[in-house]
Amino acid sequence: MNYRLLGHTGVTVSSLCFGTMSFGGDADETTSAAMYGRCRDAGINFFDCANVYGRGRAEELLGKFMAGHRDELVITSKVGFRMRDGLNGEGLNRRHILREVEESLRRLGTDRIDVYFCHRFDAGTPMEETLAALDTLVQQGKILYPA
Repeated sequence: MNYRLLGHTGVTVSSLCFGTMSFGGDADETTSAAMYGRCRDAGINFFDCANVYGRGRAEELLGKFMAGHRDELVITSKVGFRMRDGLNGEGLNRRHILREVEESLRRLGTDRIDVYFCHRFDAGTPMEETLAALDTLVQQGKILYPA
């Protein structure tokens, strides 16, 4: 496996990042575990996830698979799309971001997300509010790099 730096972070990642969108959906738990194992055997240390993948199931499975070797991995997740019913169940406002990062951390079984992406544009939330919420999460150590 080839490795490279992730932007200007100083963090080394595999050249290939494995996306977990199919975990718990098109790929059942057994198939997902097999894919994860093949990736790790090939030297992949970079895994992409999102809270919305399988309505959280992909994060749950990734968390289960990476237990015991979390520090060897670079994990991404995302926020923005609808995860709850009601008026405030989506978006990039502070309330939604802070609630969803806690849920993602719980599902992943970890204390931090290495790279946390805004999964979509939110015209209803000022960019300053989104960035301030992400900065709060960095200061708390819940995310390392906002994206």
